[in-house]
Amino acid sequence: MRARTTLAACASVAVVLLAASAVVVLLLRANLERTVETGARTQARDVARAATDGRLTQPLTLGPGTDFVQVVDAHGKVVAQSQNLTGRPALTPTGTRNGHRTYDLDALGEEHHQRVTTVTATTPTGPVTIHVGASLRTADAAEDVTTGALAALSGLLLFTVGALTWRTTGRALRPVEAIRAEVAAIGDRALDRRVPAPRSDDEIARLADTMNAMLERLEAAGARQRQFIADASHELRSPLAVLRTQLEVALTHPDPEVRDTLVAGALQDTERLQALTADLLLLARLDATGQGRPDEPVDLTDLVRTTVAARSTDPHPVTLHVPGDITVPGNALWLGRLLTNLLDNAQRHAGRTVTVRLSTGRGTGDAVLDIANDGPPIATADQETIFERFARLDDARSRDDGGTGLGLPIAADIAALHGGTITVLDTADGTTFRTRLTRSSSPARR
Repeated sequence: MRARTTLAACASVAVVLLAASAVVVLLLRANLERTVETGARTQARDVARAATDGRLTQPLTLGPGTDFVQVVDAHGKVVAQSQNLTGRPALTPTGTRNGHRTYDLDALGEEHHQRVTTVTATTPTGPVTIHVGASLRTADAAEDVTTGALAALSGLLLFTVGALTWRTTGRALRPVEAIRAEVAAIGDRALDRRVPAPRSDDEIARLADTMNAMLERLEAAGARQRQFIADASHELRSPLAVLRTQLEVALTHPDPEVRDTLVAGALQDTERLQALTADLLLLARLDATGQGRPDEPVDLTDLVRTTVAARSTDPHPVTLHVPGDITVPGNALWLGRLLTNLLDNAQRHAGRTVTVRLSTGRGTGDAVLDIANDGPPIATADQETIFERFARLDDARSRDDGGTGLGLPIAADIAALHGGTITVLDTADGTTFRTRLTRSSSPARR
């Protein structure tokens, strides 16, 4: 990039310099030739007036900047000429060039560029043609000097532009190289490292800030993953240890009734392990789903009625309030799991009743599902914590009472996958979990 930028800058400047130099040289040449031609034409007119008056002298006197003068009559005979053309034949045109007649001046000993001006005049003895040759040595020399000077200055300017562009580009790209080197050195076990951010407020500084923000998100995601693995290992280790102990005791205990009790307990722990494993697999599937929202039409009203009707009234009955049909895009199985998890949580913490209310949001038309229970309120500081994986509040630490701590996180992930949210509302008669789902097939917000 550095080389390409320098080359592009030099090429652009070179084109501009070439065009400008060509214009300068052409204007200079045209001006000098006009000056020479004006002097030659003045000399020719003076000789013409003298010829008209019959005052031609022999030899003719040369004016400033004039190389030769020759007067030829209508028969091609030399009537008068300057001293340097004594004995030379009359000039005859050999052709035209750039709108001017050309003459072979080599026979006159004039091998440099000249501008020949021709004027006709009427004399007492008849018409004559006057040829005045003016030297272009000055114009040629000035053009050569100007061209050389412009070439030297252009080369110096191109070198300066190239050097400055190379240095400036290198200085501008140095932070990019530092960012690249730092990113290349960051591995999965060094996500705490950050790329150097320049002090300037430009695109590179914003790139560094964006990279550091991305690294912070990756570090946080890695920390959550490690914490999730640690929590999952802890949750699986305890029931596995209990299950092994029960089976070992049942294997060696002589009393059949005790063995039956131990086997029943082992079966209960196995069911808990199976449920925990199913929750972990569902979380993995939700994490792997990405940003695409399921778009299958789901009759949310029918899903809520069916789910509530299929539940047991133990330990607390569920009161249902649903309006007409409300349909949302999504996955029916996952939305059913969201509803089941929220109902499990509500029945676990309710004092006497659980209320389910489905409605549409005012102004937005979103589907709003409220699941309320009359149990103890949740502290404001814990209203976000309860949606973290394996999180259980102090009053629900028992695995028999508080579950595995995955029900609400799974419900929150399902809601996010469907472009919705779950919030906790404190009400006068308990706690309400409000799920809001958009009814359009917009991308999931996760």
